[in-house]
Amino acid sequence: MGKVILIVDDETKNVKLLRDLLQFKGYDTLEAPNGREGVKIAKEQQPDLILMDIQMPVMDGIDATKLLKEDPATKEIKIIALTAYAMKGDDSVAIVAGCDGYMTKPIDTKEFVNDIESYLEV
Repeated sequence: MGKVILIVDDETKNVKLLRDLLQFKGYDTLEAPNGREGVKIAKEQQPDLILMDIQMPVMDGIDATKLLKEDPATKEIKIIALTAYAMKGDDSVAIVAGCDGYMTKPIDTKEFVNDIESYLEV
């Protein structure tokens, strides 16, 4: 079985693009429309990596990341913050919350999978 990546994003176009890029490279994907659902799926499915949007309804990516990193069952899952509305200092807020990496949207579709593969290496 291939590596599983959970995409947590409320924008369906973003989810489709990420899913298509990842599946083309052989990754399995899971999807969640908000942080609360992302936390639930992460606990149930134990993905290898989570791509976490920051600004979402119901529960944002910062709060979801904190919950996942506080839980012994999910704290080792790598989380990359992925946001379209990057403000100065947002990267440090994401890292302090527990994110293992930070990327801004729009993504570079040619480099995206290469960029996240470093987080999947054991």
